Formats: sequence, C-alpha cells, structure tokens
Amino acid sequence: MRNNFLFPLLAVLALSSCNELLVYSDYKPIKEGKWEMDQGVDFQFSELDSSETYNMFINIRNDDTFAFSNLFLITEMEYPSGNTVKDTLEYKMAKPSGEWLGKGMGSVKENKLWYKEKIDFPDSGVYKVNISHAMRKNGDVEGLHILEGVTDVGLEIEKAPKL
Repeated sequence: MRNNFLFPLLAVLALSSCNELLVYSDYKPIKEGKWEMDQGVDFQFSELDSSETYNMFINIRNDDTFAFSNLFLITEMEYPSGNTVKDTLEYKMAKPSGEWLGKGMGSVKENKLWYKEKIDFPDSGVYKVNISHAMRKNGDVEGLHILEGVTDVGLEIEKAPKL
C-alpha cells in the first residue's frame, strides 16, 4: 500500500520541478525525418505578458542520418501588427570528431539553440514564427531540397531571468 502512494508522489514531484520559466513549448514532427526546403515549420503564440522579457529557443531533434556538422536556418517572426523580422542563423551541431552536441540517449539528439535573447512582446495578438532550413552542400550553389535527419523542430519561450 505504501509503495502505491510513494510512486505517484515521486512522479508529481519530478514533474513539478520542471522549468518554471517556461511559458511556451511546441514541437512539430518532420515527416519521415526529411525536411523539405520549401516546407517551413510554423508556430503561433499569444497572450504573453508585455511587461516581461523573454528568451526564445529553437529545438532541433536529429538522428544519425543528419550528415552535417552545422545547421543553417531562416526564421521569420511576424508581429500582430504585420511587421516581420527575418533572420539567417547558423548552429554548430557536432564536434570536429563527429560527436553530436545535443542531449539524449540512443540515435536521436536534441539541441536547444538560442534564437532571441531578452525580447519583449509589446503588442497584443498572435505572433507567428516560421522556421525553414537553408542547407546546401559545400561548393553547391543550389540549396539542399530535402534535409535528412531532422526528426522534430520545436520552439520554446522562457521568461528571461531577472538579475
């Protein structure tokens, strides 16, 4: 009887110790781990406290079929007003030895990548973020139409810690 009570209690405590700063988290699977260049991943969020500042992260899950040591992304963030901010980002995904930098056991690794630091959301309404890859092979002018090995793309927003 005591063990029947202890396990649920430990589970509740473990879940409640999660990131208290997290205000938004969503993942979108990439069909068969093949991310098409013209298939951006879309996220929408609203109702963030305009008096707070936030940090934004892009989360990438990749498996061993990902053949690159870095990742180039293009992001577009559309404000409720219609203004759009476009960024081209580069992230290191592996060490020179080929060892993945992400966390995880087995063949799938997860990378939490900085996107925007100490940003505020002054407008009420819906914010939209689109993430697409901009990968190409060395020496190729044309981009890679299908990027293999990315299994999920996520977006996280956390309250920026107050110093």
